[in-house]
Amino acid sequence: MEGPVDVGAVAQRVRQQVGRVIVGKTQVTELLLAALLSEGHVLFDDVPGIGKTVLAKALARSVGGTFRRVQCTPDLLPSDVLGVSVYQPEAQSFQFHPGPVFSQVLLVDEINRATPRTQSALLEAMEERQVSVEGETRPLARPFIVLATQNPIEFAGTFPLPEAQLDRFLMRLSLGYPTAEEEAAILDRFERDSPLDDLAPCTDAETVLAAIKTVRTITVAPAVRDYVVGLVQATRAHSSLALGASPRASLALRRASQALAAVRGRTFVLPDDVKELALPVLGHRLLPTGQTRLRGTALQEIMGEIIAGVAVPAEAPLPSGRLGP
Repeated sequence: MEGPVDVGAVAQRVRQQVGRVIVGKTQVTELLLAALLSEGHVLFDDVPGIGKTVLAKALARSVGGTFRRVQCTPDLLPSDVLGVSVYQPEAQSFQFHPGPVFSQVLLVDEINRATPRTQSALLEAMEERQVSVEGETRPLARPFIVLATQNPIEFAGTFPLPEAQLDRFLMRLSLGYPTAEEEAAILDRFERDSPLDDLAPCTDAETVLAAIKTVRTITVAPAVRDYVVGLVQATRAHSSLALGASPRASLALRRASQALAAVRGRTFVLPDDVKELALPVLGHRLLPTGQTRLRGTALQEIMGEIIAGVAVPAEAPLPSGRLGP
């Protein structure tokens, strides 16, 4: 597909399709789409049974992508994720059998239950979108997104992700429990059959790749760029943080803001886009002075102080406009 596409229209179609399965959670769906169009990856911090797997499958089916799931356990090997060469006696040669990483939407369930060796096997795939096995490098299909999950409550028998690996995730999101009305709607929707079974693609990989290229053209005005820099710099100066966000975080925040603006049908980034993404993009990259992971209320309070302490650009950077030909 040549030229820019109407990213807002594509995103609206995907939102509607995902909404046939997932009740509510519109903001999470939009942020997930922004991650996909930023070619980033998402870490879901949530208790079991919230609907993370269903959301991942709904996204994959809506965009016409291949979906694979890996259940992490301590005995999971890197080859179980990447693939392995098997000797074929009739051909007297080894044949490579691709692992689940050779998909477009990869769900890595309970990633912190895998050993550090297996966790690190995903790093090249996430960063370079390729896999090196037995001296040969194999590219992955695009678009490619890793959706990893971990339980924020249970830590027994887990291997916490090191900061360098957390930094590879564009966002950390949480679906959270549904409201009473949403839960009643879930019971009604799944009373007989799962709507996921009949979910058809509303776009394709070619259109998604064209949308990714269009997202890179979204304007970030100098004032908004400086706002991104100011937020990231403030994380390095906060008294409660021993480790602030890296320059990779600055790039991630700008890229995600461009994608979110495009998902919402704009050709430019607003300061509100940056502010909304500050916690999902920066939160998991921070380390407090106590050397324990920041979670929940403490993280929200620190990010709230950082956001409140950085001046927001007053004027709109550009007149309103929409994406597309």
